[in-house]
Amino acid sequence: MPEVEKTWTAPSVQHSRADIFSTTPDKIDPDKNVLATFFITCDPRMTIDHAGVIIAAEQSVGTFTDVSTATDLSTKTAAKLYSWKYEDPSGTLKHSGWVKVAFPTYLLDLDNRGIPDLFTFVTGNWMGFTPIPNCKWVDLQLPKDVLKLFKGPKFGTEGLREIVGTTATRRPHIGITIKPKMGVTDEGAAKQFYDAALGGGDTFKDDETYHNQWCSPLMDRISKVYEALDKARSEGAHPEGDMIYVPQVTVDSEKSLEVADRMIAHGARGLMLNFLCTWYPALRALAEDPSINVPIHLHRASHSALTRHPRHGISLSVIDYIARLAGGDLVHVGTSRGKLGDQSKFVEIPEIMKTIQDPLAHIKPLIGVASGGLTPQNYHYSIDLMGNDIQLQNGGGVHGHPWGTKSGAMAARQAVDAYMKKIPVEEYAKDHPELLAAIQLWGQKYALASEETVVPELGTKEKDPRKMSPTQ
Repeated sequence: MPEVEKTWTAPSVQHSRADIFSTTPDKIDPDKNVLATFFITCDPRMTIDHAGVIIAAEQSVGTFTDVSTATDLSTKTAAKLYSWKYEDPSGTLKHSGWVKVAFPTYLLDLDNRGIPDLFTFVTGNWMGFTPIPNCKWVDLQLPKDVLKLFKGPKFGTEGLREIVGTTATRRPHIGITIKPKMGVTDEGAAKQFYDAALGGGDTFKDDETYHNQWCSPLMDRISKVYEALDKARSEGAHPEGDMIYVPQVTVDSEKSLEVADRMIAHGARGLMLNFLCTWYPALRALAEDPSINVPIHLHRASHSALTRHPRHGISLSVIDYIARLAGGDLVHVGTSRGKLGDQSKFVEIPEIMKTIQDPLAHIKPLIGVASGGLTPQNYHYSIDLMGNDIQLQNGGGVHGHPWGTKSGAMAARQAVDAYMKKIPVEEYAKDHPELLAAIQLWGQKYALASEETVVPELGTKEKDPRKMSPTQ
């Protein structure tokens, strides 16, 4: 068979061209590039620096082969691998580790395509690439000129503290969630939150699946809940400041502003959005609209589909960082103890808290929300890990109290007071019967984390089915 000859010449754009798609850190200007860090595991026959070159090429101007349509401009607009580090400290295994890629800002049209354009470039096609079976997007840095495009939160940490009245005390907020998730009427929701308000709750929210239910029409519920909260306030509840109920505004994007405006007209002083179900453009549209003058509580429902695998997907730190840019005021970050907590959170949560609270140009910091199996006896683990600028979100841990919701909220507030006074919660409970009853009911449930994961229903570590022999 005769040898095939090319009839054209053009600058190379092949994935393998490290001379085009890689450079050194000193040649990367952080003011002119979007910087992304990935933890990757590639084909053992490939080194991570080669894989990083493929990422840079695939997500900018490279292809798997040279093409006749390439020009000199193509090679000048390349993204570049600029740093890598092996997972194996000895450097013997070179197919897993961290790579950093710089995407020149002129590649992206952030003025018009915003966050979708950011995802298109940074994750794009290559996360399904054959030679790179696993990749986790673990960090993102944006230049100042890009940050200027985002307004961020309207309220943030200090705005929320001013509303709730905790600017001086700096204590964590007590959040209360409707329970059960479904089947609660509008009158039932109002009664739950009235009792919780009398017990000392600060903020109140719908659960992630609870929206415009047949037994609880959304607009009716908003009116009734705020009537109940105002009634509790008139009876002496929450003298520090206002109490916020955040009904859910997770709807199709084209309806979100209309629904949010109606909710505010019915008295809503806050909104809750499952932002990973509607995605960031819906959040940004709400946050940047002048008529939406209330805080936005961000629930992270469905995040684990992206974040849970330790070697693939997108870290919650990156997801919440972008949520901060898009305009959320408080966002779920996980918990160190609870049904959603495990040992990995001890490292992950401090990283998330840094991304949502560290100084970031003009972008305000957010309050982090800890939720999922919290009880008054395990609060201190999350506060120790996350700091005081958090909201401790309770569902069953308040409504499941043996004396009812009001006593559950009282126990929650007493546990926070004990923490702020630096008194062990068990000691404080001796003079606070509501807290004592909560401790006696739940004991150490979710308070102790195993080496790998918190699944107390499986029993002791020795009986963990993942560690049993086939005959046990």
